Amino acid sequence: MKAKNRSITGHFTVEELARMAQVLKLLAHPVRLKIVDLLETAGAAPVHRLMAGLKLPQAATSNHLKKMRRVGLVECQRRGKEIWYSLGDRRSLTILNCMRANKGA
Repeated sequence: MKAKNRSITGHFTVEELARMAQVLKLLAHPVRLKIVDLLETAGAAPVHRLMAGLKLPQAATSNHLKKMRRVGLVECQRRGKEIWYSLGDRRSLTILNCMRANKGA
């Protein structure tokens, strides 16, 4: 049987895949995964609570949050003198849930 020359288009553009890879790269860090985990539980939290949950200084916590905010993984809102963070893209929970499902594997 003769093979036909058909192009394969796939489901995503290269640009979409590049964006996804950027998000996955950011999530491939244990502290950032922990931030997603903490925000899933809390819904929203100020930086000082995230620092306590991460056991990291303010500068390190803020640096991770800044990188995550840049790609839309988290959002922030000022409440009085505090900055509160929440999940900006709930699809990160899908990745975390896949990891939870395979925790024993």
